[in-house]
Amino acid sequence: MQDIPHIPVLYREVIDVFQDIKEGIIIDCTLGYGGHSSMILESNPNIKLIGIDQDQTAIDFSKKRLSQYGQRVSIKKGRFSQVIKEILQEVDPKEIKGILADIGVSSLQLDQKERGFSFESDTLDMRMDKDAPLSASVVVNEYSQNELEHILKEYGELRNYKKLASVIVQKRPFVSSKELSEALIPYLPRGKKIHPATLLMQAVRIEVNDELGELKGLLQTIKEVHPPCAKVAIISFHSLEDRIVKQEFVKWSKSCICPPEAFRCECGNNHNLGKILTRKPVTAQADELKQNARSRSAKLRVFQMDKDNEC
Repeated sequence: MQDIPHIPVLYREVIDVFQDIKEGIIIDCTLGYGGHSSMILESNPNIKLIGIDQDQTAIDFSKKRLSQYGQRVSIKKGRFSQVIKEILQEVDPKEIKGILADIGVSSLQLDQKERGFSFESDTLDMRMDKDAPLSASVVVNEYSQNELEHILKEYGELRNYKKLASVIVQKRPFVSSKELSEALIPYLPRGKKIHPATLLMQAVRIEVNDELGELKGLLQTIKEVHPPCAKVAIISFHSLEDRIVKQEFVKWSKSCICPPEAFRCECGNNHNLGKILTRKPVTAQADELKQNARSRSAKLRVFQMDKDNEC
């Protein structure tokens, strides 16, 4: 097996989620460098796996890494919110037994300075799909001050978003992530555990890759198709993503969808799609936290599709 270039987060917990699946298909919506997929294929010898990724570099690596599993593996390129629609049109939903999504940028993407994700990058890119038209350079150097204020407030949750947007407009153009982060550090909150520019870079990256839109699109497609007995496992890395997943899973679990002020149920009381398996998000164990710093912010939530109580 090829050496994996990064450690998949919550690897034991992901294996545990899918360990009872004996046959059928598991979809890895964020294939990356095949970390989770290889472990799932190894632990579940009779399942097939469909991997999705928009990063061609990751796809090329994973094709080689997972080649030992032969016809059990199929890999598709594109945004997972769109590709999963195609998959669920091609495959009988009853065959889908698991769906995994590890939301966010991979460790290897962060480490590749030419991709522009790192604070030390000499480029200003941040595209997960290098063929996509929108880059961090366009966002930072061409967005209006109001647009910058919006993404810094909504995606970075930065209190002084107005000041930061003003500074960006005054000091641009920027040619690199390093230049951007260094210029904004004097105006950014300082924490003990993360780089001061973390939330700034996060906000720009989310905008470039439409990460929250992608997550919402994925969840909407799963809701519409609701594969009868699939386990849906979502790993998120910041509060915005986790909040979306949590709220959507709560909606899926409700049988009655009448408004709170309704005197009595008029919706039929049969709208639940299954049950939440993780009342609280699953987080990394102590030994993983020591080995992989990225795992400290990872949160796993799992939902069991079971609309007809047959699973």
